[in-house]
Amino acid sequence: DEHNAWYCPSCKRHVCALKHIQLWNTPDVIVLHMKRFTFEKCPDEDGKIIRRKIEETVDFPIDRLDLSPYVYGPKYEDAPPVYRLFGVSEHTGATANSGHYTATVRNSGDGNWYRYNDSHVGSSSGDAAVTGGAYLLFYQRIRGSLRWAGMERQMKDDEDGFKEVTGKKRRNRR
Repeated sequence: DEHNAWYCPSCKRHVCALKHIQLWNTPDVIVLHMKRFTFEKCPDEDGKIIRRKIEETVDFPIDRLDLSPYVYGPKYEDAPPVYRLFGVSEHTGATANSGHYTATVRNSGDGNWYRYNDSHVGSSSGDAAVTGGAYLLFYQRIRGSLRWAGMERQMKDDEDGFKEVTGKKRRNRR
């Protein structure tokens, strides 16, 4: 949108642009940060910039976030890029300078959801976290694990865990 224009170094103008991200692989835990604040010129004051809260609700998956269509690197059947939500950090308040933070979290032991608000903890549900205040989303891979994002499967390790580099000749320096 026009409030988030990108500066093009070729044409030397701010333009609306699309950003395309490709994932080679994904980690076992993913934290998604939702943009919840926008910067605008205050109409009442000369050029003063204010941060306004974006309150729109984003409908995000709770039990199954499948990133398979977005992964361009090797895929492993024993650790597919499919995730389950286990926590949400929420912000209430009108600006970035004020407000209150709470969290809704899935207990890894019993699978139940709990809401944390300062010193108070109560039962909740994952659906209760899908609000206009959802700010950080925490996802964990449902099945398997890819240590080092799967790179150890691409390497040929020797005893000490390092790959021997071959094919380059050393030059004698004098």
